[in-house]
Amino acid sequence: MMRREEAVVSAIISVREGLQVVRVSMRHSGEEKLAVHYTDSSPLLLPGDVVVLNVTAEELGLGSGGYHIVLPTDTSNSDLPADDLASGHIMKLKYTPLQRSVLAVEEEHSRFHAIFQGEKNLEGMPVLLGELHSMLPVALCWLRYREQQQSNQTARNVSYIMTDAGALPLAWSQHAAQLEAMGWLQSTISYGQAYGGKLEAVNKFSALIAAKHVAKADLCLVMMGPGIVGTGTRYGYSGIEVGELVNAVFALGGTPVVIPRLSFADERPRHRGISHHTLTALELAARCPAIVPLPILTGEKHAIIEEQLNRLEPHRVHMMAPARAEQIAESLRLYPLEITSMGRGLWQDPVYFQGVCAAVDCVMQLHNQST
Repeated sequence: MMRREEAVVSAIISVREGLQVVRVSMRHSGEEKLAVHYTDSSPLLLPGDVVVLNVTAEELGLGSGGYHIVLPTDTSNSDLPADDLASGHIMKLKYTPLQRSVLAVEEEHSRFHAIFQGEKNLEGMPVLLGELHSMLPVALCWLRYREQQQSNQTARNVSYIMTDAGALPLAWSQHAAQLEAMGWLQSTISYGQAYGGKLEAVNKFSALIAAKHVAKADLCLVMMGPGIVGTGTRYGYSGIEVGELVNAVFALGGTPVVIPRLSFADERPRHRGISHHTLTALELAARCPAIVPLPILTGEKHAIIEEQLNRLEPHRVHMMAPARAEQIAESLRLYPLEITSMGRGLWQDPVYFQGVCAAVDCVMQLHNQST
């Protein structure tokens, strides 16, 4: 089902690369709503413009962030740069009305084509694998904070690979845009049906090779964009891709490091301690061993996680000294945007943030050992 409704643009709220946020007046109700307009294939909107909105997700109360989506209706493309009209030959959003061509990093017309013709591997590069998009800014905040603490540390070249298990346009991620603007992310790569990265790739394997041999990353983070899917069942969630990513990193000679999804604030028993999402991905989908860093906790929390550890065999669990909440808060103050996971911030669910920080500390140790 797709619900559509007409509206009139009443104000421009913000503009960033590939995306414009506008306020609209709904044609039937007269209500003022927010809408997102993608500018990679349509010109910027102006107040007074009539638009057609996809209102499906917002009306269902899903995680659209409170925004309707503007459907492209202008077919002239007259305001788009010529380069945008003559990109590569690899299609994304295939066989939908919104399919578009991209210049994939692997394809013949790419200046990097030769890199992908021979065998390449990750040469042991540590790769952080996460389930939730909010893990991305937490990880970068902690990484850059720890680098500042250690004056002898050179800032690492970091690449973000966005999978196609969540939002498909990378422009939807306000965090990715902010991290790039701050210079904390040196490259973004989108693969599969996801699009909008500085580099486009056909699949997860070539995206990883692009991070290492095109973007020259010291380490990379791989996770979906905003919008994880869950059904309350064992197998029906999009984060199970973490196990598949373990296999890809291992097959390419990298070091897969899984960011554990931890919580003691989530009321759902299946997400208490180590989330069943992490456990199932590693038990079922991962056919190769990964490193799973976990913060050392105390009391009942320690007991719950200790009981879950048998489900992580044959993976290598690294117990890490936990980051103090006050230190994590200090790292988050370096970053201008609010970071929450499932609506909870640091002080509501500190162990979630400690899990991300433990994985970053582990990766920093691995990188230091290899240089």
